[in-house]
This record gives sequence, structure tokens and C-alpha cells, in this order.
Amino acid sequence: MVIKKIVKDKIALLTINREEALNAMNPLILNELKDIFKNCIEDESIRAIILTGSGKKAFIAGADIKIMEKLDSKSAHDFGLLGQELTNIIENSTKPIIALVNGFALGGGCEISLACHIRLASDNAMFGQPEVKLGLIPGWGGTQRLPRIVGKGLATELIITGKIIDSNEAYRIGLVNKILKGNNLIEESFEFAKLILQNGPKAISKSLSCINNSSNSSLNDGLENELETFSKLFGSQETNEGLKAFVEKRLPKF
Repeated sequence: MVIKKIVKDKIALLTINREEALNAMNPLILNELKDIFKNCIEDESIRAIILTGSGKKAFIAGADIKIMEKLDSKSAHDFGLLGQELTNIIENSTKPIIALVNGFALGGGCEISLACHIRLASDNAMFGQPEVKLGLIPGWGGTQRLPRIVGKGLATELIITGKIIDSNEAYRIGLVNKILKGNNLIEESFEFAKLILQNGPKAISKSLSCINNSSNSSLNDGLENELETFSKLFGSQETNEGLKAFVEKRLPKF
């Protein structure tokens, strides 16, 4: 097992433990991540997930180039599909998934972070889609998710120049939600996740669903879906408790 899993305070911390290879991705690790994410999403005792890489040099430096060098068109398709299956599982998770980026998030590593709902970065985090420097393009969703997050113009610049940006620039363009400046990144990321866990789990899940659906629908269709989801929550135990707690000026018991 390359992925280390720790569960604390209803938060699962998943650490890619391949520091000697800068946590680069190969088919075995991709499949392991797919399985462990599915298990965490289905586990009712887990309400949020944090993904990070071991060491201080890399979150995920990208796909393993030694593997990619040997691919032909058919095996490259299978490898790309595997990466897209993982990123789709992450993006469509009913539970919030946070990328804790410490060091390099390049190529496939950047694409995996893009699929996460929130990106937290250390001071030394570096982001980029340098595939064009290898005569390639992003294959795990980078051409689709990056424009949706930072806008078409900035995404185009990053992808066709292949340049790498630091955490400050990533924050400036909206690629990163927050830069963590403390000495204990894991503890800080848990504190951030706990802010989410103060809220209703069903409301969080439905919010994630509506946000994801907005990328694939017109504004009117998205508004219709939002309204239907919003109204159906009324009368549920969670919503009743949230409204009642507000009126009674106490914390809700979700």
C-alpha cells in the first residue's frame, strides 16, 4: 500500500507515500487511490477528506515519466482514462475533498488538485501543466477544469507556455483557496476542514452536486436544479435542526 490513511475527528487524511519519486503517479497508485477514495466516500463515519503527499518537495510531481515513455497510443489511452476516472471520483464526491499542496503539483498532480473541491497550499507550493514541454497535452482533465477555475485566458497561458507558478500567483488567479503559513500544515488543514464540518452534511453534499452540475448546464437549467434541490431540503431533519438552532441561538447538532 502506497497510500497512508488516518481518520481523526471524522476527517480522513490520505497521504501518498512515495517521497523518493516525488509522489509521482503510476497505474498501481491511481487504482489504489480510486479504491481508497470510494471507501472513504461510502464510509458514514467520514465527513471530509484531505489528500496530500509525503515530504516537503512534492504534493504530486505528476505522472511517472518512466512509465509514460514506454506507452503507445492504446496504453496511453488506458493510462489517461485511469487518471480521468480518479479525478471524476474526486470531483463528484458527495463529501468535500481538500488538496493540501506542499511542494510541486505538476502535470497530473496539478490535475488531481484541480478535481478537489478546495486547494490549500504551503508557501513553497508550485503549480503547473508543463506537458507541452514533453510534446503532450494535459490528459487527466487539465484542459477542462483549469479554465473553469481560473478562466479561459489564464488557463490557456498556463497550458501552452507550460510555465510553473508559485503559491502566491496561484492564489492571485484563484487556483488556490488559501495559503497556509504555519509550521504544521496537517493541523492547519484539519482546522480548515472542521469549519466545513460545522455545517449540515446533506446541505454540503447537495451544494457540491449543484456546483458540479453548473459546469455542464446552462444558467437556467442550473438555477432550476438549484431551486428544486433547495426546496426539497425543507422538512428534512437536518434542515429543521439548522433552522431551529438559529432561532434558539445555539449551535446545531448535525
